[in-house]
Amino acid sequence: MPLLLLIPLLFLAVFVLWALLLPFSLWQRYRLGRARRGVQGWVVRTNAWLLAASAAMFLIAAWIGGYWMAHALRDAALGLGAGVVVGVASLWLTRFEHVDGRLFYTPNRWLVLALTGLVAARIAFGLWSAWQARDVHASSSFVLWLQAGGVLVVGGVLVGYYLAYTWGLRARVSRPLP
Repeated sequence: MPLLLLIPLLFLAVFVLWALLLPFSLWQRYRLGRARRGVQGWVVRTNAWLLAASAAMFLIAAWIGGYWMAHALRDAALGLGAGVVVGVASLWLTRFEHVDGRLFYTPNRWLVLALTGLVAARIAFGLWSAWQARDVHASSSFVLWLQAGGVLVVGGVLVGYYLAYTWGLRARVSRPLP
């Protein structure tokens, strides 16, 4: 009997641990996202192709999700397009350096902060909407769109950003060093 009481307490402990570590993980995401990095060509090329496959799977999943959510593919494609635009802008703002025959890059801290803020806002909105879901009649159409399509838009922005940034970085690595 007491063993059965440990299961809900274990779930509660995991949730509390997640809630306590979430701000730290977002801070780490920002801190490491703006750090100077060395480029390894094979890693960038592999990541570029895996992100292209990921974007295709994301759109296929949104197309399948369109069976249950209205405009799922549209929301995913809009987010993906916006992410590609932000990724290209981020490439323009990235500082590239050649040191001892190696390429290093430092992403723009403001775009990294904006993307981390987007992730944090989506998590906060998800928690808020879960809290509001207790009252089933309190949902407006905007809140319903944010719950369904907003997930796909935010996911599309992140996938599109990393897709454009990595392919741009791949193009930069392919060029000979000056």
